Amino acid sequence: MRFTKMHGIGNDYVYVNCFEEDVQDPPALAKKVSERHFGIGADGLILICPSTNADVRMRIFNTDGSEAEMCGNGIRCVAKYAYEQELTHGGSSFAVPGQQPCSTSLNIETGNGILTVGLIIDQNDTVQKVCVNMGQPILNPKNIPVDLPGEKVVHVPLEINGENLLMTCLSMGNPHAVFFCDNINNIELEQIGPAVENHKLFPNRINVHFVQAISPDEFLMRSWERGSGITLACGTGACACCVAGVLTGRYGRLTTGHLPGGDLELNWNQQDNCVYMTGPAVKVFDGTWTDK
Repeated sequence: MRFTKMHGIGNDYVYVNCFEEDVQDPPALAKKVSERHFGIGADGLILICPSTNADVRMRIFNTDGSEAEMCGNGIRCVAKYAYEQELTHGGSSFAVPGQQPCSTSLNIETGNGILTVGLIIDQNDTVQKVCVNMGQPILNPKNIPVDLPGEKVVHVPLEINGENLLMTCLSMGNPHAVFFCDNINNIELEQIGPAVENHKLFPNRINVHFVQAISPDEFLMRSWERGSGITLACGTGACACCVAGVLTGRYGRLTTGHLPGGDLELNWNQQDNCVYMTGPAVKVFDGTWTDK
């Protein structure tokens, strides 16, 4: 089986072109290829598949084999791969409200519906950056889901390992819990992350992020991803942190998220209520996996 290793600011996945390859058991394959010592090494497996409703379809499998609805860093890499491998030739220009339009767009089918992405292409016809319309944030706890009453979950107390935390929850197609702190380097993410992820309040488990606001338009974040653990970046999580910062009055709608693997430009646009995420997509290498 041929594969391509790619990453979006350090959030790395093994990508398989299912226009050409047949993957019989994606959960089992995800566990094998993700292994850092005995496999290829990745945060998971992403399949690039044909779609009857969009240019391509993406399916995401975490390191534990569970299937995720959406991956913000992954979708940028899918867009780069699909364009450069000529799985599609792209469509019309893509305009982000208040920003310069991208010259080419793609529609990608995900577990969170069909998302539109804009491609920033250099003179060699190589994709350098991708802007994704991540859609509108879901704030109702029933739809995140979170087992709490009310219309929003903003600064709600949560006791974890004997410590009282204030959390803000939302969905960007997958569930997120955001916690603001004074210094993200003081957070014991290895202990707190899995405790929050598997808390009884979250029937589908949840992604966990700790955020430090450093200016009206910048923040630092660290992530524990559902099914994968600590990662260098989480695209949907960065979008969730952008929204959470606005909801709690910490920064504005146009922000830069500084993640351990790099930066993402974020825009929770007031005109259409959608979150736009712009960042790089990088190919690392191609290879052949002999153990299906």
